[in-house]
Amino acid sequence: MTTSVSEPMGVVVRPVAAGDQDQWQKLWRLYLDFYGFRAEPAVYATTFQRLFSNDENEFRGLVAERDGRLLGLTHFLSHRHCWRVENVIYLQDLFVDASARGLGVGRRLIEAVYSFGDQNGTPAVYWLTQQSNQTAMQLYDRIAAKTDFIRYQRRTS
Repeated sequence: MTTSVSEPMGVVVRPVAAGDQDQWQKLWRLYLDFYGFRAEPAVYATTFQRLFSNDENEFRGLVAERDGRLLGLTHFLSHRHCWRVENVIYLQDLFVDASARGLGVGRRLIEAVYSFGDQNGTPAVYWLTQQSNQTAMQLYDRIAAKTDFIRYQRRTS
């Protein structure tokens, strides 16, 4: 995993730690609320545990912290890709607390995932967002290339 990186304004991006669970859960709940998703307690517990797996195909988590307070989080995983020899990284979750938006926290979290990929031979990183997430897309448009792929999902009802 990436090492801690101190940034301007005292923000540190580092791997999620076991002691982060309460603050992590609060941030992740806010993230899920943003997307209108309600998770059962078992989902929170399982997801947090997965962040500590030694399996390279499990999720990894990074947090942005300042003065002991978590400001943001990201979860990502490496997986195989039929069009490449090396794995690719799917950045599944990215969230910055409203009080820390505009401070560069989201950018630092994404760049930390980029750095992880560079260090581990998986430089291709991708993610999804909703079309209505215009604020986040302003950042994404500066640090990534938008593709023209449209996502489809199996109907569950």
